[in-house]
Amino acid sequence: MELFGGAGHSKEIAKRLSEKGKLIGIDRDEEALTAAKNNLKEFNNIIYVHDNHDNIKEVLEKLNIEKVDGILLDLGVSSYQLDEKNRGFSYLGENILDMRMDKTQTLNAQMVVNTYSEKDLANIIYEYGEEKFSRQIAKNICIERKTNPINTTKQLVEIIEKSIPKSKQKDGHPAKRTFQAIRIEVNDEIKPLYQTIKNSIECLESKGRLCVITFHSLEDRAVKRAFIGAQGKCTCPSDLPYCVCGAKSLGKIITKKPIIASKEEQLENSRSKSAKLRIFEKY
Repeated sequence: MELFGGAGHSKEIAKRLSEKGKLIGIDRDEEALTAAKNNLKEFNNIIYVHDNHDNIKEVLEKLNIEKVDGILLDLGVSSYQLDEKNRGFSYLGENILDMRMDKTQTLNAQMVVNTYSEKDLANIIYEYGEEKFSRQIAKNICIERKTNPINTTKQLVEIIEKSIPKSKQKDGHPAKRTFQAIRIEVNDEIKPLYQTIKNSIECLESKGRLCVITFHSLEDRAVKRAFIGAQGKCTCPSDLPYCVCGAKSLGKIITKKPIIASKEEQLENSRSKSAKLRIFEKY
């Protein structure tokens, strides 16, 4: 049996597979892979791959693995990346704007903030951050960068705070949504997700399950849409005697509503409060 999962995930999975299975851990962050290898060094049934989960089919092909029994996608930024201030994901403190999950790629947060047009910045901040003041933030970014390049997280935070009225800065840190938006753009986290879900399901054995953990509403909506699309639904008029739309189902949605962390887990790990788990089973 083979199980395909995120590189950061736990010893419990490896233990369950230790006798008759493999755990394939994929991560685009080489530092996360190194941490996982250290954390799971007692196990010899794990294959570590530096790649993107969007390339799941190619990864399995290179490993000569046709199908897997289960897949776990843990989306978004990790606690490790948030806590490593020099990675530039956090809006706390002063660090270089980076936000790359894969440090070998060219595009980073500095490039987005300093080279994108005002219109593109506003659209990204609104679409990926659901920020109501996206236009004002984009405008002030462009004004500031004419004089000084925006190279640090502190510079960007100060621009954001100046762009949002004080009376509206009550729902968490004012920079949270903009930082999320820029991070998603840098790492291209949303656009490929629909196809990644479909590819992942196609890589499963019959009765295999795809589990996806999301941490914000944008990700969760994208996963929900992909699951509904994979489950398939006939769109033919009800008066037709048989289906002509060609609707095809890859399987069924197991979770009608997402599973959330228990109160105990939320107390133990505050970041789990926003986590949602959705599960799909292949036919």
